[in-house]
Amino acid sequence: MDMRFPKIADQLLLIERELRLQGWWDEVAPSTEALSSVEPFSVDMLDFEQWLQWIFLPRMKTILEQNLPLPNASGIQEMAEMVFAGRNVQGRDRQLQVLLKEFDLLITAAR
Repeated sequence: MDMRFPKIADQLLLIERELRLQGWWDEVAPSTEALSSVEPFSVDMLDFEQWLQWIFLPRMKTILEQNLPLPNASGIQEMAEMVFAGRNVQGRDRQLQVLLKEFDLLITAAR
C-alpha cells in the first residue's frame, strides 16, 4: 500500500465536509449522460462542485479501496482557481481551494 493513502483518505473527507458546509453537496445525482462526459472535469455537463462530488471523490475512493496506483500529478486546485475566479462567491471557495491544493501536494509527494 502506498504510504500516502491514509493522508489522502483524510483529505478526501475534508473536501467532502467543505462541500457540505458550503451547501455545494447535492442529494440527487446528475443524469447518466452528465456523468459520462469525456471532457476534462466534465466542464460541458457538470458544475465543478458536482464533478468533485460525483466523479472525483468516488474515483479516488475506488483507488484507495482497491489499492490502485495513484495518479502521477493533480491540477485540481488550479481548476478550482479558474472556476471560482469567474464567480462571485465572496471568498467561500478559499477553504475548498486550500484543501484541493493540499490534495495536489499529497499526490505529488514522494512515496
